[in-house]
Amino acid sequence: MLAFFLIGLLVHVVFFASIFDIYFTSPLVHGMTPHQTPLPPPAKRLVFFVADGLRADTFFELDEQGQTRSPFLRNVVERSGSWGVSHTRVPTESRPGHVALIAGFYEDVSAVARGWKENPVEFDSIFNESKSTWCWGSPDILPMFAKGASGDHIHTYMYPSENEDFAAKDASKLDTWVFNEVKI
Repeated sequence: MLAFFLIGLLVHVVFFASIFDIYFTSPLVHGMTPHQTPLPPPAKRLVFFVADGLRADTFFELDEQGQTRSPFLRNVVERSGSWGVSHTRVPTESRPGHVALIAGFYEDVSAVARGWKENPVEFDSIFNESKSTWCWGSPDILPMFAKGASGDHIHTYMYPSENEDFAAKDASKLDTWVFNEVKI
């Protein structure tokens, strides 16, 4: 009976340890040689709208009058833009979601132990490979992506952190700030 208990305990310890081996292994491969494509870029400009916390079904739902809650972006989706739905994995914080969008891979989960903001893992992204990048938004997110970039081609414009009120029901003030800054 004791042997059966010890074997069961050993199996559970192996399963528990395998979680860390599988999920806490970095997806990044370092030391690779960069390659250039001989093809011209598919577009001269890339405009990226990221509405943090906005679920994709928001663009497909209609209210009682048959109207969408986001008419401008729905118009872009239906008529003039290329679009896709990005999926992220846990932890569902802003940085892993943004990394999935701008770099094309899921965030390095092993970075959780080092801290997302204090020690961001460096990676190649569309920001690093562009001639110029302009970003407007949160002081919690933008510095993480500008910190690891080489050169001074990433320009960030952030609203004051005291303007963030995550308990507010109306978050449109920050969206309006971004809109007004981009418009200038």
